[in-house]
Amino acid sequence: MFLVGLTGGIGTGKSTVSAMIQEMGVPVIDADLIARQIVEPGKKAWKKIRETFGDEMFLESGELDRPKLSSLVFTDAEKRKTINKITHPEIYGEIRRQVFRYFLKGEQFVVLDLPLLFESNKVTSYLYKTIVVSCDDETQLERLMDRNQYTEKEAISRIEAQMPLEKKCNMADIIIENSGSLSNTRKQVEGIIKLVRTSNHHIYNRVVYGGGFMAVLVAILYLLIFHVIGLL
Repeated sequence: MFLVGLTGGIGTGKSTVSAMIQEMGVPVIDADLIARQIVEPGKKAWKKIRETFGDEMFLESGELDRPKLSSLVFTDAEKRKTINKITHPEIYGEIRRQVFRYFLKGEQFVVLDLPLLFESNKVTSYLYKTIVVSCDDETQLERLMDRNQYTEKEAISRIEAQMPLEKKCNMADIIIENSGSLSNTRKQVEGIIKLVRTSNHHIYNRVVYGGGFMAVLVAILYLLIFHVIGLL
């Protein structure tokens, strides 16, 4: 199995592309979804956030007040580092578990939907290809204002807080231009997935890594056999 990274800028339509990929039968591991799951009431990250930031960051139901916490860490770099230290180990731990489960199922490849793919740089060395969902500046701003009910100033500040989209595009292997119609975007996605499916990279991985695993397994078996013989 091999891994493909999917990312983009805020408001560029990455979630739309991710959904299209899933509709084509490709497994997608969604880091945003995992980030929401690990802070559910009673979870390890939930407890640490409550200990660190206090009850004021939680709703009466016990759920994390995500918009309030987001606003806090957005304006405070130190608090953003603190929340990342709490959540990132849990997020990447769950990503590894899901990758392993898909590996056991015999999937050809899995898409990792990671908003901070290039910023964190934690998994880029493990990826076969990277895909960036892009759009023009005006479209990005309009989508963000409509989706989150931001003022223009708020939306611009959110966009500027991220790695420039142009830089992400320069780092990507594949770019999906999502400024136009959904049908145009879907056509691009279908072409990309069709191309990736023709790759034999999963066979290479099986030979290289699978062979290494088998060599270790055989060595362990030999040691056990000789150990048993010695006991006899």
